[in-house]
Amino acid sequence: MALADAERGSSGAESGSPFSDIIELNVGGQVYVTRHTTLVAVPDSLLWTMFSKKSPKDLARDSKGRFFLDRDGFLFRYILDYLRDLQLVLPDYFPEKSRLQREAEYFQLRELSKRLIPRMSKENSISEEICQSDTEEGAPPSSLGSSGGAETQLLRTAPAAGGVSPSLDPRKSGYITVGYRGSYTIGRDIQTDAKFRRVARITVCGKTSLAKEVFGDTLNESRDPDRPPERYTSRYYLKYNFLEQAFDKLTEKTVAP
Repeated sequence: MALADAERGSSGAESGSPFSDIIELNVGGQVYVTRHTTLVAVPDSLLWTMFSKKSPKDLARDSKGRFFLDRDGFLFRYILDYLRDLQLVLPDYFPEKSRLQREAEYFQLRELSKRLIPRMSKENSISEEICQSDTEEGAPPSSLGSSGGAETQLLRTAPAAGGVSPSLDPRKSGYITVGYRGSYTIGRDIQTDAKFRRVARITVCGKTSLAKEVFGDTLNESRDPDRPPERYTSRYYLKYNFLEQAFDKLTEKTVAP
């Protein structure tokens, strides 16, 4: 999907600018290097104001002297791409459209924000998605993790009145595999059984949309951030290390087969 702006700022930094031609930014912990002309490409935007109407000493910096912006570092790459040539190409099934629109509003990129306003559609409704086989990766495996795992069937439709569960609609059900990676202590005597110490990480494998619905904000997507909602992934993991908490989340969405 390509987005284009109607206007373009002046090309090239103004002579006598206190800023260098190459500028380093720290955006939410992500480091970006770009040209001054890129940052001032859209007149009256926040970045244009910062880097054309202010001096370097007026702007916040990190410990290494880079200009600091307390915003979403992952989404800023799309903001920067847009500023480079006023065209932005987003991945198919881009799940962060509403958040990117919020970032565009913050940076006062009005044309970009206007084009990112979500339309009335069902693409963000997990319950309306149709399950499709993933020809590239196939169905999710039945187990995950070096130490153990558990699989559960999910249904996002409440049981019918009288305690009778509705039929499993393939469009509204699926499987998620939860695994864990643990650490062990092995004694000097190799004949002694290894002792389990702790859960190091809880991993999640399954359909992207299902995993996000079940685990919500507790799901860490940093290892696979652009995965389309109808595809499968085995690279998600949880932000906590308590198996009981993971199974509580699963129980809320689980029905008996």
